[in-house]
Formats: sequence, C-alpha cells, structure tokens
Amino acid sequence: MADALPRTAWIEHAIWWQVYPLGFVGAFPTPQSAEPPRPDEHRLRRLVGWFDHAIALGASGIALGPIFASRTHGYDTTDHYRIDPRLGDHADFDFVLAEAHRRGLRVLLDGVFNHVGVEFARYREAPDNEASARWFRGRPGRFHTFEGHSELITLNHDNPEVVDYTVDVMTHWLRRGANGWRLDAAYIVPQHFWASTLPRVRERHPDAWFVGELIHGDYAAVVEVAKFDSATQYELWKAIWSSLNDGNFFELDWALQRHNEFLGSFAPLTFIGNHDVTRIASRLERPEHVAHAVVIMLTVGGVPCVYAGDELGFRGVKEERYGGDDAVRPEFSSPPMELDAFGTDVWALHQYLIGLRRRHPWLHGASTTALRLDNRHYVYETRSGDNALLVALNIDEAPLRLALPALGTARAQVVGGSAAPPQEVVQTLVVEPHGWRILSPA
Repeated sequence: MADALPRTAWIEHAIWWQVYPLGFVGAFPTPQSAEPPRPDEHRLRRLVGWFDHAIALGASGIALGPIFASRTHGYDTTDHYRIDPRLGDHADFDFVLAEAHRRGLRVLLDGVFNHVGVEFARYREAPDNEASARWFRGRPGRFHTFEGHSELITLNHDNPEVVDYTVDVMTHWLRRGANGWRLDAAYIVPQHFWASTLPRVRERHPDAWFVGELIHGDYAAVVEVAKFDSATQYELWKAIWSSLNDGNFFELDWALQRHNEFLGSFAPLTFIGNHDVTRIASRLERPEHVAHAVVIMLTVGGVPCVYAGDELGFRGVKEERYGGDDAVRPEFSSPPMELDAFGTDVWALHQYLIGLRRRHPWLHGASTTALRLDNRHYVYETRSGDNALLVALNIDEAPLRLALPALGTARAQVVGGSAAPPQEVVQTLVVEPHGWRILSPA
C-alpha cells in the first residue's frame, strides 16, 4: 500500500461476517399480504441475537449492508443521516453498535455514494432549484441513472458540495462508532472523487478502513489512485467456483498469481458469497466442493468475508429479474437454526478453518505458489516469510498420491483435511477423490 495511506493494524486480524439487514430481519421485501414494518418494531436489534453466532464462527467484525433510509432495497438512499425506519432508529443503531463492540466485533457500514433514490431531498428539489440540480449528472428530466435503473439517480461527483456531503456522512457515522465503510459501486465512481473524500475522512478517523466495490479492471491501480485500503476480489471469487465446476485449476492458479500481485500493495477482500451473487452451495455442481472453496478462501492472503448463511450451507440462486436478489437475501429466524447434515458439516468446516486462520494470522499477507498443477489437482504453498502451509485439492475421481520430497519438503504434519487424522506426520501425500488436505512442513 502507498506510504501516504495509513494502515490499520486491526485489519490484519479481521474476518468479516456479512449481513444484509433489510432481508435478514424481514423488512424487505415485504410480503404482499403483510403490513409494512413499523418504525417502532426496532427490527435492527434482532441482529444482536446473532452476534454470539458470529463469535462462535470466529469472526471479528460485522459487515452490514445498507441501513440508511430508503424506499426499497436500501441502495436507493433517501437520507444518509437517518436509519431506515423499517429497521428502527438511531437508538437502535447505537444499541447494535454497543453490543457489537462489547463482544470485540467491529462494524463496517455500506455507503452508497454513486447514486441516490428518487425521494432524496435534493432530487425532489432539482426541477425547480438550479443548485440542487447541480448535485446530479445530467439535467432535469434527463439525469443519468445507475446501470439503467430509473430510480437510482447518479450524483455529480465533480460538485464540491457532493464531496463535502459525502465526507460529512462518513465522518458522522464513524464518529458514532462505526469502524469503516464498504463503498458501493466504487467501480463506476470517478477515482478523483474518492481521492478527494477519503483523505479528509482519514484526517479525523485514521483507524477507519475503506473497501471499494470493484469488479473488473486493474484493482491495484484503482486502489492507489482512489486511496482505498482494499477492494472486493471478484476475480478470485469467479475463479474459485468456475475452476471447481469446470475441472480447470489453471484458471484458479492464474487468478492467484494476480492475487499475489495485489497483495504487494493491498490486502483484497476475499469471499465466496455475498448479497449480490448466487450462494456457493447452489453455484457449485458438486456439494463436496463447497469445502474446497472454503479452504481456498481461508488459506490465501487477504481479508476474508463470510456471507451470513453460507457458513450454514444455505442455498439460493440470484436471478436477473425484478426481485431476483430475494432468494439470496432471506429473513433469518432466531438462533440457533436447525441444520441438515450438510449444513452441520459446513458449519464445522468454517469453524475449523477460521480457527486455523486465527492461529496463523500471517495468512493475511501470504502469497501462494503452485507446487502441482493440472486440471483436477492443485497443490500450493501459502507463505509469508518463514511461515508456510501446504494445501492440496483433488477434484478427480481417483486418489492423488505425491511424495513430499517432490514438493520441496521431506515430510509434513497433517493439520486438517476431508479424511485425515490430525497431527499425523507423513512423507507421502494421499488425498482421496474430491478431498483436500492442509499440511504444515515439518
């Protein structure tokens, strides 16, 4: 990361548990037969009942989806200073924040600063107020919209008032106790806008962490120019599930080489699921490969983020239609949830691997090197300085057998796997069909 950007020591130990609050507490979408949620229901407080679950998972922070006033899904913001009345009020936010911090959990907020909803005050004033009209790109009657969504109006990021407003919104909620921001649709916002806002926010809150939502492009260059701390690692997300489905670990290795380059300047936000994509258990063609995906996410460098429900084996398919996100943004009942056998196994796997990562915090900055690579076998070393682990993935119908000296080590201790006695020191690596191993060089 560039020297001009302060680094937050706490992020090197961060593992986020991501929640989409409006769906999680049943505030959106509202069933047609139901009355809209009332402000006095204080639904946001229901999140607190799940904080001990996040602790048991091994998470160190809660990454919240949008919680500010909006009309529908939260990304059509109407007031950045007001908690969405379907969730509650400021007292509810303060309570949630206090309960998170009491447990040692940090809180990441979701900031939508590319566009606003049609009920945003400045937009309502725009037809009759030239100063308000300058808040938006375009002109009254022909304002630009976000990716064709007519109810998401693009802000004018060249307007100094929009810059000042964004700085004030961010500092307002950081001052109330939030620990950082996810910057929604950061890929479409001019980089000079972020470069104008984030340093000003950091002057007042130097420990805050900012992750930009990037999908394609030169992540490292954007992070440097825009002054982000991190970026969403969509390249790696795609490579994980498609390499497993296609039997093509060359794609994963290519993505991890790119990932190594990113780690030279920043630690990307890594994930195998979020509120915008099909859940990993539905995306993968073979259920046993969910384990491989989790292993990859939690043994490579970066800042891992687990989307609520993925650790319980939830399924859900995102569809490209109105309401197509609803299946991956469900309401959660009170914990604990009753799980089937698959969900129980996925939960135990997450707990084990997150525990492994917490015991090896150097993985935050670890780079990977392929030791054995073909379409259906991938053995890589993940290393930071003198610290290293070996990870072996087999998605073939036959066992994988390798002599460890051929991988550069005489023997290694098995620390985990799909069918491996822990603590066993071996000289030959054997991984059953569709299995995996993690080893520590002895």
